Amino acid sequence: MPLNQALLPEFEHEMANTRKSLERIPDGKFDWKPHAKSMTLGGLATHLATITHWADAIVGQPSFDVATAPPQPSLKTRKEILDTFDQSTATARKAISGATDEQLMQPWSLTKGGTPIFTLPRIAVLRSFILNHTIHHRAQLGVYLRLNDIAVPSIYGPSADEGNM
Repeated sequence: MPLNQALLPEFEHEMANTRKSLERIPDGKFDWKPHAKSMTLGGLATHLATITHWADAIVGQPSFDVATAPPQPSLKTRKEILDTFDQSTATARKAISGATDEQLMQPWSLTKGGTPIFTLPRIAVLRSFILNHTIHHRAQLGVYLRLNDIAVPSIYGPSADEGNM
């Protein structure tokens, strides 16, 4: 089985769960944050909505320098978050679907001002920098939802709010 075909079901599963979480974000709470050092709810949701945009660069470029990264968009509504997430996820799905095993095993580097931060095979970067990164921030979003008395969706099993799957 090609590597991209092995990765796509996991990608689809995690993106569906992420969208389910993003759908819970209330428009009136984008500036809320649980701690002075934390991101705002809107900032966290925007980050989650845009993480997958990296997949195109991971598959299509040998490296990326974060010093040249465009600024994160300023999304102000749940609709903007969901639309951005859907667009970014569709672009990522297309990049992964079109990637060959040879491409996915080639090294990819993240740099800052020309200084390497890490170099890994593209498949490992997709798993860590896209999937694991999304899962990490989705869990943070679950805490934000809980602290705002918003029902936390079932992800890998029942949540306290949704006893069923």
